[in-house]
Amino acid sequence: MRVLTLSGLTAAALFTAACGGADKPAETPAAETPAVGATTTPAVEAPAPAAEPTAAPAAVPAPAAVTYASLTGDAAKGEKVFAQCKACHVAEEGKNRVGPSLWAVVGRTAGSIAGFNYSKANKESGVTWSEDVLFTYLEAPAKFMPGTRMAFAGLKNPQDRADVIAYLKTNA
Repeated sequence: MRVLTLSGLTAAALFTAACGGADKPAETPAAETPAVGATTTPAVEAPAPAAEPTAAPAAVPAPAAVTYASLTGDAAKGEKVFAQCKACHVAEEGKNRVGPSLWAVVGRTAGSIAGFNYSKANKESGVTWSEDVLFTYLEAPAKFMPGTRMAFAGLKNPQDRADVIAYLKTNA
C-alpha cells in the first residue's frame, strides 16, 4: 500500500478526519514513511559554529561639556533672563536688596561689598567672579557654594547663563 504523508499525517488520517471519522482519534505514524521511489537522507546535525571572540563594545565618548567660552552671550536676551534675579538683585551701583548689587560683579571677589551681610560660605569662599566661575555658579548656586543663602535653583540652560553674564558685563 502506498502511504503519502503531509506534514507528518498520513493520507488515511486526513481522509478519516475529513470524511466524518472525527469521532475516532486521528492516527499519527511513529515515523514518516517515505513515498515509494523516494530516497531518504539521514538527518545530520550541522556542526555548531565556532565561538567567535566577543569584541568589547566601542566606547562612546561622553558629550563635550558646554563651556562659557563655547557660547556667545547676548546682553539683550540676558536682560530678559535677569528678570528672574530681580526679586533679590539689581544691576545698579550701590543698591542692595536681599542679595547684593550685581553692578560690576564680573571680576569682583565674592563677599566684598562693604556693609552687605553675606553668608559665611560666600565671605570665606575666596571666589573671584570671572565669567567662567559665574557660568558654573549660575547653573546650581547651592551646589557650587554649599552654605550660600542664595535659594535660587539656577539657570540650567547654558545659553541663558551666557546671556546673563553678557548683560552683567554691560553694567560695570
